Amino acid sequence: MDYVRTIQEVRLEDASEAGGKGANLGELQAAGLPVPGGFVVLGIGYALSMDRGGVAGELSALHREALSRAGDSDQLNEICDRLQSLTHKAAMDDNIREQIAAAYTALGTSESVAVRSSAIGEDSLATSFAGMNASFTNVIGEDAVISAVQRCWSSLFTPRVINYRASQRITSDPVMAVVVQKMLKSDRSGVAFTADPSTGNSGVIIIEAASGQGEVVVSGAVEPDHYVVSKSDMKVKSTHLGHQTFEIIADESGGDRQVPVDRHTQRVLNDREVETIARLARRAEDHYGSPQDVEWVFEGGTLWFVQARPITTLGKPAAPPLSAPLSVPLITGLGAAPGRVTGAVRVLAMPSAGHRLADGDILVAPMTNPDWIPAIRRAAAVITDSGGMTCHAAIVARELGVPCVVGARTATSVLSDGQIVTVDGASGEVFAGSVPASPQISQSRPATSGPISFVPTTATKIYVNLAMAEKAEAVAAEPVDGVGLLRAEFMLTEALGGRHPRELIANGQQEEFVASMAGALGRIATAFAPRPVVYRATDLRSNEFRGLTGGAKFEPVENNPMIGYRGCYRYIREPEMFRLELEAIRRVRERTPNVHLMIPFVRTKWELEECLSLVDASPLGRHRTMSRWVMAEVPSVVHWLPEYIGMGIDGVSIGSNDLTQLMLGIDRDSEQCAELFDEADAAVLDAIERIVVTARKHGITSSLCGQAPSSRPGFAERLVAMGITSISVNPDAVNDVRTAVAAAEQRIMLDVALSHGQSAAHGSSRA
Repeated sequence: MDYVRTIQEVRLEDASEAGGKGANLGELQAAGLPVPGGFVVLGIGYALSMDRGGVAGELSALHREALSRAGDSDQLNEICDRLQSLTHKAAMDDNIREQIAAAYTALGTSESVAVRSSAIGEDSLATSFAGMNASFTNVIGEDAVISAVQRCWSSLFTPRVINYRASQRITSDPVMAVVVQKMLKSDRSGVAFTADPSTGNSGVIIIEAASGQGEVVVSGAVEPDHYVVSKSDMKVKSTHLGHQTFEIIADESGGDRQVPVDRHTQRVLNDREVETIARLARRAEDHYGSPQDVEWVFEGGTLWFVQARPITTLGKPAAPPLSAPLSVPLITGLGAAPGRVTGAVRVLAMPSAGHRLADGDILVAPMTNPDWIPAIRRAAAVITDSGGMTCHAAIVARELGVPCVVGARTATSVLSDGQIVTVDGASGEVFAGSVPASPQISQSRPATSGPISFVPTTATKIYVNLAMAEKAEAVAAEPVDGVGLLRAEFMLTEALGGRHPRELIANGQQEEFVASMAGALGRIATAFAPRPVVYRATDLRSNEFRGLTGGAKFEPVENNPMIGYRGCYRYIREPEMFRLELEAIRRVRERTPNVHLMIPFVRTKWELEECLSLVDASPLGRHRTMSRWVMAEVPSVVHWLPEYIGMGIDGVSIGSNDLTQLMLGIDRDSEQCAELFDEADAAVLDAIERIVVTARKHGITSSLCGQAPSSRPGFAERLVAMGITSISVNPDAVNDVRTAVAAAEQRIMLDVALSHGQSAAHGSSRA
């Protein structure tokens, strides 16, 4: 029996065997459109392997249970881990393995290929499964291809796939086919929609493009170029340049790697190339008889199509146009999913924080991938800093009927938790407050501010808080003195693809962990060099770690994770992960020695002693120029700080948000107690001042990172008066805080001068 067919041997009617992706590629090739060669591992191969492996019945029962637990992340993660373990246990039938090996050899014994999931029902008119199942690029060798096929099979049972199936009410047992195609060396890549998916306008073709491989477009990792082409004459009607700071390319070893892009605002495609893509996309639409979503790649000067599927979201009406201006938009991006809603903002950095999103909140995130589906389902609307209207998350938002604005660039810094805004998912605009249906609101973008002509010099250093490597170059270009708080958590979840670090360690993938973290950290260190970058070691709480793939196997269930298993104590109990972080820092410091280490959530003296001994025992212990900081979040630091300094601590950074919570006994996310949360409370200010004074007395650096200096100029002035060394704020607040600090320093100097003058005059009169 044949378990493998070449792409040219399958057609659209074979979708029940080859899956939507495989069937559509065969159909495109049959229509004379350019498609790279390859083959499809049919769905029967998966079904047969599960049956002969003795796990088919248990998979079916567990899958039904998983669907019933959609939305309950802890239980769903645990069930999905069991489902994926069963697929690995079943392994692959020998006949299928042999046929895959033969088909791969026919392409070339060392051919680099893409191995892509093609689930039965995927890429259909009703359901896209956009970005849900796994795909792997630059795979070389028979064994590697077979392993990638098995991992595609396992991806049927990830939480994001189960949540998507539940949202679409798909209850049948899943079956997976897999496409294996020759890997292209992508110069540029992207997506073309042969109708506007946000408005339903069938008279235009929407093309989005970025440099390098297409993952950055479909994942929403960058803001791509956006071109609108008229179908009537195939001319470019409008061009919106994106913002791309990195691209993904194949490296010499057959893997992928990110490299910086210094042409942030240059066009990716010229008009002729845009028109070429549009004409071929229109041919695909004509062949299928319905609007299509096509992924394309330029390799050199040659255009290829690597995927096609029907657009699943046409025909959903947009909100009626607003009429006449009420206000200027707070932010403007690309309208990715139509609809207009009003709600409270909730800014989240990663999917594992989705539990903080209440039903009807506006989800604001740096970017969204399919792991965000549980949160998107509860959100009234979605706003992202990066991404284009053709990325997977935008497609899913349209399918779920959730208004979506992407590529807003500054949404996570301009908008704040609890702020009431109105989102117009058609126009891509976000307004303050509740916007009535009239009068008409201007569709023009707000004018961007010009360059800063004067940057005041301050004795107090103004550092920046940072979480994402992709923003490093842009933020480093601002008038900042370094990175006072580099949060490792987002880097870790991005670098590891949402997998729990102990899962990698258990699988012997320590080098992957270190290399990924070092790559992201190195990019930031290089951008800011020689200015300091203070890296705060990973401080995910147990409930957040538990949300990562495989996390349920390693994380305890805690009633109060905020004050539970985290920070310094965790490094002592689980030193292996901490050692890997230290190794990543060491590698980066070998090239750019401006990176320093900060240890978070230190509660007691003996904890810190044990943790520092781990640092000393590592190769990083020999880096005498590396400063060692502690984060001051726990009130006990007020007592213990002199002891910490005696143990070799060089700096202390006050985490005012957590310190306030623990000083006042308040959950800042509690709506009932929100009015009690006050970083300027006398008790909190007293603790902060005692920390700063102790640091000054012992000659170490003191800093503060939190929202208060950004939102309260008087707070920044208090810190300067205390004698704090530096203040670390979000990038959008740098200029305001520097101005406030400069004014405070000038007032203090003036007061001192006046005081001296009065003293001198008083002495003269006595004489």
